[in-house]
This record gives sequence, structure tokens and C-alpha cells, in this order.
Amino acid sequence: MGGTQKKKFERGSATNYITRNRARKKLQLSLPDFRRLCILKGIYPHEPKHKKKVNKGSTAPRTFYLLKDIRFLLHEPIVAKFREYKIFVRKLRKAYGKTEWSAVERLKENKPTYKLDHIIKERYPSFIDALRDIDDALCMCFLFSTFARTGKCHVQTIQLCRRLTVEWMNYVIASRSLRKVFVSIKGMYYQAEVMGQLITWLVPYQFSHDHPTDVDYRVMATFTELYTTLLGFVNFRLYHSLNLVYPPKLDIKAESELKGENEDEYAMDSESYPEKLAALSASLARVVSTAEEEDAQLDAFPTEEEDLEKVEAREKEQMQLETQKKIFEGLKFFLNREVPRESLAFVIRCFGGEVSWDRSVCIGSTYDATDETITHQIVDRPNVDKSYINRYYIQPQWVYDCVNAKVLLPVEDYFLGVTLPPHLSPFVEEKDGDYVPPEKLKIMALQRGEKPAQEQDDDDDDDDDEEEENDEDDDEEDEEQNEDDEDEAEEKNLKEMEKQKSQGKSLQVKVTPGKMKMENPVRLEQEEKAEEKRLAIMMMKKKEKYLYDKIMFGKKRKIREVHFIFFYLNKCPVLRKDNISTYFSLFTRVSVLFFFI
Repeated sequence: MGGTQKKKFERGSATNYITRNRARKKLQLSLPDFRRLCILKGIYPHEPKHKKKVNKGSTAPRTFYLLKDIRFLLHEPIVAKFREYKIFVRKLRKAYGKTEWSAVERLKENKPTYKLDHIIKERYPSFIDALRDIDDALCMCFLFSTFARTGKCHVQTIQLCRRLTVEWMNYVIASRSLRKVFVSIKGMYYQAEVMGQLITWLVPYQFSHDHPTDVDYRVMATFTELYTTLLGFVNFRLYHSLNLVYPPKLDIKAESELKGENEDEYAMDSESYPEKLAALSASLARVVSTAEEEDAQLDAFPTEEEDLEKVEAREKEQMQLETQKKIFEGLKFFLNREVPRESLAFVIRCFGGEVSWDRSVCIGSTYDATDETITHQIVDRPNVDKSYINRYYIQPQWVYDCVNAKVLLPVEDYFLGVTLPPHLSPFVEEKDGDYVPPEKLKIMALQRGEKPAQEQDDDDDDDDDEEEENDEDDDEEDEEQNEDDEDEAEEKNLKEMEKQKSQGKSLQVKVTPGKMKMENPVRLEQEEKAEEKRLAIMMMKKKEKYLYDKIMFGKKRKIREVHFIFFYLNKCPVLRKDNISTYFSLFTRVSVLFFFI
């Protein structure tokens, strides 16, 4: 019965956690340095399952970390660098106080620095892991690249973010990996497919904005410090995968085309060269000059496990993707000064088009507005002073809608002064039974190859088809009537034969040729599937059957709602065009109504 009595809250789950203050004292770091270290290493607080037990019976709000994570941070080299920097600041303050300027210069020359390369390798063991986590890095770098030089963050950080984002956009252009674009209130959403990974990022608009006072820019700067290192590694690897020079350089031929008449008066070469790269209008130089690249296509043989239909479907998808990459190939665009130049140049170049603008807008223009080979001029104003008959004048939304539709849309809906169609999000995928907007139905028809100009012809053809169907129905009715007459004649013959047999008379045997009954294989397949589904439902357990009934009930209710909305949109054109708020209130009422039904 003896033994040492164990104290309360010193065993079990209470020993797996440590408070933030205790962890900070264990590492001998200040709170900002501790927060910075946790961000760089990817250490986050944890919520214990039994918080009161871990908190030793107290209910005070505290932040807890796993003890093993804090022990892991004890051996981090950056902790020593933080301590060295603390000593450096103390010595520098003392030197300033004593006005020892030689000591100040000497201390600044020996300022302690650190690198995050080992942390990147530690957190992302493979390159695919880094690509999967590059979304947040791109969003943060694009945000910092738009900041003004107001002192909220270092100018070097803003310039570094701008350089890395320009490198990323040039890579996306060179690889033609852009897939989707969406213009929203927050900014412009882009989605690219890089090495099989879908990467989505947000680019804010180029507006002047005031920095909010309730945002801690030190925390954001710490994340940006990690993300710039990560993005630098990723850009280096991606550029070498395409045989491109890194840091990026313009192609010699493209650089000669970009050289302006008064470039020497504009700026020095060291200042104008990054702006030429940021113009996104010229191709990049390669490590090995491959003027005659051979696009050798390997033969794809299906394996034993793969089906031939799957291989054909994959080849069809690949052909559609290659066609999508070239939707602007052969087209020349000219951008007016009021449109978002960088976004449009980025999207147009990603899909094979040529783009230019006025020389007074930005450096990097390749041709003037007087060029007769221009096919499209993008304008965002009601009218233009001088127009050319051999080009289309369209609004900027046409470019983004063509990218999302994967085809060239009719330009008539995007002329100057025309009310634009709704800009649909490409990230929304409708399921069976969902409401599909009529504009999306029109785009789907264009993707199938149907032209809007043939709608009237199609209606006429439909009328002819209906007449033909009516004639076929009449013929079928006649055939059915003939068959009924034949059946009645056979029944009469059978009755007469039975009557003769009962009277003992000899029967006249007659052999008639039979008729082959045609079976519809599609109908048989549908019947088999329906029977298999019915048997599978019968074999379900009680809980599974209940869950299945709930799912089917939800699907049927959704279909009823969609049919109800279609009915009211067709009956009330006011809801379809003008009064959108009334439409949404009606949809809410319908949803509540069907919920109670």
C-alpha cells in the first residue's frame, strides 16, 4: 500500500502541453521573436481535449503548444541568430548614445544575418509539396508588390516581391499553363496547372489604398519573409525545367524589338531592364538556343489494367487542352490606356496572342495603334476618336470570357456601348439538378460547335422534324392496327379449329412463316440497370436505406426548386433582367417552402 503519492495534474495529457509563457522562457526569447520563430518553423498552438486538466484546474484563457514542438525548437540555429541580433541592437544603441560613429559603422558592417534555406528544405521535402503550398505565397507576394513606399514595410521587401511575381508570370506565359480567370471585387483570381498541380492565386487591383490600423504588418512581414524564399526556390526550379535562363533575361531578338527611340533618355539600362521584363510583351532567353525544337510525340500504349476507352478519353482531353492554349494565336491586340494593362497582357500572352499599347503608357510596347495587322483593340470607353475598319473594338471582359469558355466568343455581345453579359465564375461546377444560367447554356452550345446565327434555322428544322415525327406516328398507328387485325383473325381460326376438334372433324394443318421480334438493346440495358439498382436497394441495411432515402429526397427537392425557378423566370422577364434582389428573395422563400414540404 506504500509508495510515493503522485501529484495532481502531473501525469496523463497534462504533461503533453506547455503554455506559451513557459515555452518562451524555455527558449529565452521575447514574445515577437517567439511568434516569428513559430511562423517560420510552422509551429501552431493546439487546443487540448481536456483544457481544464491541462490548465491545472484553472479556467483562465491560455495558449498551449505541444511540448514536443517546443523541444524541437531548442535545436534551431535561428534561435542563436535571434540572440545575436538582440546583442547587436544593444551594442548599436550604446554606440549611438556615446556618439562613437566609427563603432556604429563597424557594427552595421557586421550586422548578423540568417537564411531560411534549411527551413524550406525541412518543411518541403519534395518539389511537389512546395507547389501544393505555393498558393498562399503567391497571394502574399502579389499583395506586398502593390504596397506603396510608406514605411509600413521595407522597400527591399516590396521590390523583392515585385521581382518574384514578375518571374512567376513570365514562367506561366512561357509554359502556357494558365487555365481560368475570374474578375471579382477583391481582385483577379487566376488558376494555373503546373506539373499536374492546380495553383490558384489572387492579384489585387492597382489602386491606391490606405493601410488599415488594425492589421499587424510585422506578422505579415514574417510570413512574406518565408514566402519569398519559397517562391525563389520554386521559380529557379521551374525556369530550369523549361530550359530558361534564371534570373530571367529577354531574348536578343525580342530585346531589339523593344528598344525604343528615346530609351537612353527614359532611364538607365539597369532601371529599364526590370520594367521590360515586367511589361510581359517579349519572350525570354533560353539556356541552349533551340530554334528548331522538335515536338516529338510519344506513342501511348494502354497497359493491361487500363481500358482503351479511358486512353481515348485522355487523348481527347489532351487535344482540347492544346487547342485551348492557342485560342488567341494569330491575333494581335492593342490596349487602350484606360484598361488594366498588366492583367490583359498576361492573359493574352498566356494563350498565344500578341499584345501592345501606347508608348506613353508603359515601356515595352512592340507596335503602334496605326498598325494595320491589329485584329482587336480593347477599349473601355463609350466611343473612340479614330476607328479602323479592319479591326474589332471590344470591351476587356471578352478576353476573360473567352479564356473561361475555352473558345472564341462572338464579339457582337462585347462591342462598345453594349450591355455586357454576366461574367460567370469558372470555379463553379453545376451538378445534376442544379440551376444552370442561360448564359452558360449558350456557352456550352458554342463549345459543342453550335452557332447562335443558326438558331432560327434550327427552329425551322425542329418544326420539320415534328411533322416527320407526326407522320411516323401515324404510320406506327396503322401498323399497330394491322397487327391487331391479324391477332383477331388468328383467334377466330383457333376457335374454329377447337370447334371442329370437338365435333370430331379432321383439322386442316397450315404452316405459316413466323415474324422475328426486334429487341431494343438500349432499352434492355436500361432495364438491367434498373433491376440491379432495385436489388441493391433491397439488400441495403436499415440505416443505409434510411440515409439513401434522405439523399434521394434532397435531390428531388432540389430538382423541384430548379423547375420552380425556371417557371418563374420564363413567366416574369422582370426577374430575369432588372430586379435581381426580388429574384433572390423569391429563391429564399421557395427554399423555405420546400423545406417545410
